[in-house]
Amino acid sequence: MRGTQIPTRPASWEHDCDVVVVGTGAAGLSAVVTLVAAGVDVALVTRGEITDSSTDWAQGGLAAVWSPGDSVDLHLSDTLVAGAGLCDEDAVADLVAHAPGALERLIRLGAHFDTDSEGRIDLHLEGGHHARRILHAGGDQSGHEVERTLTESLPGPTGAARERLRVLTGTRLVDVLTDADGRACGVSVLDGDGEPGRIRARSVVLATGGIGQLWPTTTNPEVSTGDGLAAALRAGATVRDAEFMQFHPTILVVPPDNRVPGDRGVLISEAVRGEGAFLVDHRGRRVMAGVHPLTDLAPRDVVSAAEQAHMAATGEDHLLLDATSFGAKRWETSFPSILQMCRQRGIDPVTEPIPVRPGAHYHCGGVEASMSGITSVPGLRVVGEAACTGVQGANRLASNSLTEALVMGERAAGELVNEIRSQPRPGSAVDRAAAGLVAGSGLAEIRRMMARHVSVLRDAAGLREALTVISGLPGAPELDDAVLTATNAATAATLVTTAAARRTESRGCHRRSDITDRRPGWRLHIDQWLGEDGRPAQALTEPIRDHQEAA
Repeated sequence: MRGTQIPTRPASWEHDCDVVVVGTGAAGLSAVVTLVAAGVDVALVTRGEITDSSTDWAQGGLAAVWSPGDSVDLHLSDTLVAGAGLCDEDAVADLVAHAPGALERLIRLGAHFDTDSEGRIDLHLEGGHHARRILHAGGDQSGHEVERTLTESLPGPTGAARERLRVLTGTRLVDVLTDADGRACGVSVLDGDGEPGRIRARSVVLATGGIGQLWPTTTNPEVSTGDGLAAALRAGATVRDAEFMQFHPTILVVPPDNRVPGDRGVLISEAVRGEGAFLVDHRGRRVMAGVHPLTDLAPRDVVSAAEQAHMAATGEDHLLLDATSFGAKRWETSFPSILQMCRQRGIDPVTEPIPVRPGAHYHCGGVEASMSGITSVPGLRVVGEAACTGVQGANRLASNSLTEALVMGERAAGELVNEIRSQPRPGSAVDRAAAGLVAGSGLAEIRRMMARHVSVLRDAAGLREALTVISGLPGAPELDDAVLTATNAATAATLVTTAAARRTESRGCHRRSDITDRRPGWRLHIDQWLGEDGRPAQALTEPIRDHQEAA
């Protein structure tokens, strides 16, 4: 049987349903809302509370063609340019065509987006976009509004619809279960008491988000340790383009006297630069001057790489984002949450530049999947950030992610409604080979290696050292929460670092300091999976050509 699984104690409880959805961000919740409305029996699994997701933290907004001065072709072009030649143009065209409809459905569910003085949807401009097309809520609380809307659209505590939904909070995904034919047939989990359980299902949907917690500076919540990526790999799925981790250019550097252990990384939204803020060093020199035609609104990979190079040249450990021209009223109206979080940490953006540096933000790679989440494992769908659909390519265009998550979640659910009514139940789960466990203490070493060698800039020697250290992490005799986190993080870190070492060029958000040019011969995907012997295998796949690269 291809793949591996985490060794656990026998399940102390079981549950049966039609579909099990793991993850409660935009992708997972939109799938659940659609499934339950169609009468499907669903189990919803979340590692923390329902709102513990990257969606709830998202500030910038949702990209969609919304004004007469914009067009689907322009949104398509901007996405392809940002994707640096690795986008699937068909997938991008699918997204941009269906983005407005996805947001209209969200509005019908009760979402409230900011409007201008005439009552029209107010649109922000962000890096890489050539038109204002970013819908936002509460100035900089867009993700929270998406999370609120979808959570409140779940069935109430009583009624027939609620009987079709079982919500398991504080529950960790361990593995995707597969039957003798290799079809997904449920998941194994650890509940809030650390007890192992099994959820049997006709189909599995993973919406587990990203891997940002592999790095010490990140915008991601604590749950983003690659659980879904690792579980899908162990179940036999293909992981694509794992090396492309996007680093957001502007993460708040908290002054030493105001640092609190475990404090969340504060993202300074792209929209702040969209409204006129700019990056300077400590001598007041503009960082992006002469680097790119869009200067501070260049795509994120360009800005982050320029920042890293500038800091290396000057010896500065952070830079400054100057938005003092906004004035108090504009800050309070357009970016109230960012203003509050900065002030709580000893910085007042109204009167002083914000200290910033790049931080791990969004994984453009992931489990290879279609726009409806179909993977190489029958019965397993992966949606949202955990998936690699070809939309993001080598670098995500700002604010495409929440929109993609909504489109994918609803579409996957719509197809599953028909599938589960026509397909027989999969067989019983069978055992796969045991995967090695990593001691919980290994997580700190993984994060240190990733920050040192697999960050904004990488080189061959550092990548080799990172792989050596990760492969030599101490093992663990049995599973617990910390061991599961370290084991999944080690798997994700190995995938990222192996692909980064293989890709001998700089493209998108994969930047090599020892090979700084983009090479046409490397316009290829790097696919990774577990072979029949349980060892990693790898192949290069040519993507569907897009018109930007051809031009």
